[in-house]
Amino acid sequence: MRGLYAITPDWLDTPRLVTACETALAGGATTLQYRNKLADAALALEQARALCALAQRHGAIFIINDDVALALAVDADGVHLGGGDGDLAAARARLPAGKLLGASCYDRIEFARAAVAAGADYIAFGAVFPSATKPQAVPAALDLFGQAAGLGVPRVAIGGINTANAAMVVAAGADSIAVIGALFEAPDINAAARRFSACFT
Repeated sequence: MRGLYAITPDWLDTPRLVTACETALAGGATTLQYRNKLADAALALEQARALCALAQRHGAIFIINDDVALALAVDADGVHLGGGDGDLAAARARLPAGKLLGASCYDRIEFARAAVAAGADYIAFGAVFPSATKPQAVPAALDLFGQAAGLGVPRVAIGGINTANAAMVVAAGADSIAVIGALFEAPDINAAARRFSACFT
């Protein structure tokens, strides 16, 4: 897992969402996470199925946020769990072999160590900068990425990342940068995706 990790906005308009995600993937996003806090179960299933097929066509990793059952239902590549979203070891046990498990570790290296011990395939630290999506998120220091280098799993940065500060995060050791607003609210999603992806070349 390396490169731009695109996380979907809370859009209920499925065609709009699919078009925007296709544009981001065409611009170089290597991972797509479905996260929609406003969708009901039926809409979430519809959107997740469409985006899973889209990600497959682009050769991208497709992750479901916070919902192991939905990830299994659409045969996603994996699931990402936050601190209050269930037990990592239990999720690992439910996921078939080869599926990915990601874990939010916020600002705590000890959370990262525990997550890897429980079977996480990648870890996420953040918010690395103030975030409009989660304004109350605790700040996470960039030196966490160096501290976590020996854990043997990809390190994802999230929170307030934009095209002006992304290179700084990659330089600190992040293998991937997770972006919502600065990607999907950009005037040109494809151009924004290409700028983010260029940080990894």
